[in-house]
Amino acid sequence: MERTLLLVDDEPNILQSLKRLLRRGGYRILTAESGREGLELLENNTVQVIVSDARMPGMSGIEFLDKSRERWPDCIRIMLSGYTELESVIQAVNRSAIYKFFTKPWEDALLQDHIEEAFRQYELQDENNRLTQELHAANDELARINQGLEECVDKNVKQSELSLVSLKIAQDVLEHLPIGVIGISVDNLISSANQYALRLLNDEKNGLVGLMANDALPPEILQIQGAPWQNIQSINKVVLSDGRVVEVQRYQMENDSGVYANMLLIQQREEVS
Repeated sequence: MERTLLLVDDEPNILQSLKRLLRRGGYRILTAESGREGLELLENNTVQVIVSDARMPGMSGIEFLDKSRERWPDCIRIMLSGYTELESVIQAVNRSAIYKFFTKPWEDALLQDHIEEAFRQYELQDENNRLTQELHAANDELARINQGLEECVDKNVKQSELSLVSLKIAQDVLEHLPIGVIGISVDNLISSANQYALRLLNDEKNGLVGLMANDALPPEILQIQGAPWQNIQSINKVVLSDGRVVEVQRYQMENDSGVYANMLLIQQREEVS
């Protein structure tokens, strides 16, 4: 950003003296002979530092700097004042209308140093404002991300709750089916058995889940398995040792990875006379 300095004084020779003095600082220098002209230049230019006389006809330097503070609060304002305006200068300082003030005649080196310091102060302030805006933007983005995560978590929680409800319903339906259902893993472990299957096999007390199928199921049912499991959908009639006749169907359950479980469907149909 180009460093721009606005000089405001109703005496042209003062303006020329200041301009000659400060030109060596490498600033872009604007000049105005009244407060009103100074405000017009501020409207059309980005100015970082203002140096204004205190006593000017029409609009005083105090009034000009007050107006500039209201419209362009980031500008650094410096006043040149005679001793007679000291009380007005003190009031302006207390209102934060000016950053520094110097009495006329000024010391060249001191004025140059403080104007350079004023530009550094503006640039530091501008950098702080930029970082603050970036921080606010980052916080807003973080808040948006957090909101999205919360919504995602809420959605996943609701989906999990729905899945649990669905699973519970499926389990309840399985328990009340009028047919025996026995799930057997690929390593021959019984993983599920509903109440109908337990009643049918007279095993309600001990249960079947967790037992090996070869040890827990009646041999008459085991005989229909054959060697390796095959997906048999035809109905196989089996006579149990107590004379009851049951119908057995056997299925393999598969996914993309292959077989993950086997299922027996068992239903009592008739008694052997």
